[in-house]
Amino acid sequence: MKYLRYAFLAIILLLCVTVALANRDPVTLALWPDTVTAFIGFGYALTLPLFVIVGLAVGLGLVLGLIWEWLRERGQRVEGKKAQKELARVNAGTTPAAPANTTSTAPRDQVLAILDDKDA
Repeated sequence: MKYLRYAFLAIILLLCVTVALANRDPVTLALWPDTVTAFIGFGYALTLPLFVIVGLAVGLGLVLGLIWEWLRERGQRVEGKKAQKELARVNAGTTPAAPANTTSTAPRDQVLAILDDKDA
């Protein structure tokens, strides 16, 4: 299976090199159209092979997508860390300290109340 994966990656690499060699003509990438550059008096242009521009665009898209997903999943990571801390606390046998100014007003379990009445 490992060799099959390497063969697949070699084919992908060969295709990428073939596309790059077919698109090595220089392309000018301009910041603004020529009319806008003439109007404002400032423009920037860069001449690179087409495969470099496409590769940079794909790489930039991957990085921006990674950052977007990392920010989007922040809440899940925070929730996971809280769950890990709670699990560690439970496994250690300690209970979290209750805040000082709160009182327990939760209804008592009926079975526990009956058992407590029998002991008294």
